[in-house]
Formats: sequence, structure tokens, C-alpha cells
Amino acid sequence: MNVVAVNGSPRKAWNTATLLQSALDGAASQGAQTELVHLYDFDFKGCVSCFACKTRGGASYGRCAHTDGLTPVLRAIESADALLLGSPIYFGALSGEMRCFLERLVFPYLVYSDPPQTLYTGALRVGCIYTMNLPSPEVMKAWGVADHLAAGERTLARVFGDCESLASFDTYQFRDYGKVVADRFDEAAKARRRDKEFPKDCEKAFEMGVGLASAE
Repeated sequence: MNVVAVNGSPRKAWNTATLLQSALDGAASQGAQTELVHLYDFDFKGCVSCFACKTRGGASYGRCAHTDGLTPVLRAIESADALLLGSPIYFGALSGEMRCFLERLVFPYLVYSDPPQTLYTGALRVGCIYTMNLPSPEVMKAWGVADHLAAGERTLARVFGDCESLASFDTYQFRDYGKVVADRFDEAAKARRRDKEFPKDCEKAFEMGVGLASAE
């Protein structure tokens, strides 16, 4: 069992990365080999619309032909049994790095057919982890973020066969709120939530990793 986690946050040791590591720890507890990849370490672009992955009889049919820093990551995922995707929510959507990564990961497998088909022949289990300032699932839904994320999850499930998700709300953003202009936030309330609720989110992430590594 091989589990790859992809961190779409620029921070390597903050909320998103911490939850991803908790999920990997859960997978490792079931004997899985794990790897954590930080997207911001790589020099890459999103889909360049070359359509080599769609060219009939082409050498790169069903595979991203563009070569850059992301290529080794995509190749590692080809042999993975489970994939964890982590992203903070920026402006109601995934981070730009995560979006570019998903374009390169997913598009080559999609076939312009009716109904759409996937060229992926394996059984990749996918778990998505989101971190955000929004305070609750209700607000996430009211702001349209839930629909946006659900659409992406449906695509992942359609291509790879399975997708589940975990959201962590009202996350603690700064080590020192006094150094930034963020007056709309109650630092003390944020700290209380970090100390009380975030550990619970880490436990949920751990269980997600257990499930991904042990599912048949």
C-alpha cells in the first residue's frame, strides 16, 4: 500500500500540512508506505492546452506530456494506491497551486465522450482535506464554497472511482495576530478553537488515513 499526500498550501508546517501528516500517520499505522509532497517546492504550470494527452495514437495519449517540476509527482501518483489532497481555501476556492496540479493530474484521464469516460484503469482512493477561515459547514454552504468543492470531488470520483473529504473550519492563521491587520478576528476565540477543535480535526484526518489504507 502506497499513499501519497499533496500539500497545496505554501506553509509546510501549518494547518493543512498538519492534517495531511495526521492522515499519513493513520495510513502508516496500517502498514502503508507514505510520502508528503509540498507543491510550492516545485516549479510548474497548470495545463498548457497542448492536447497531447488527447491525440489519437499519440505517445502521450492519456498522460500529461508537459515536462516540468511536477512530472515526478504525477509519475509517483501513477503507482499510488491512495492519494490525499490538502488545500487551504482562498477566495472561496482551492489554492492556485492545487488547482494547477489538478488540471495536470485529472485532465489527461478524461475522454471527451458522451457520457464522459476515464482512461484511469486502477483504483485510486482519494481523500480531500480543506482548511479555511469560514466558521462552519453552514456558512461554507451559504457562501457557495461547498458546491465548488463538491464539484471537484465528483470529478475526482468519476475519474479515479472514490473520493471523500474533511474540512477544518475557523483555523488559526497567524502566530502573532498583533503583527497583522486582522481586526475582524477574535484572536482569543481563534486560539481556543485551535486548542479544542483542531486536535479533533487531526483525529478525523488520522481516521481518514486509516480508512484509505485499509479499504479493499
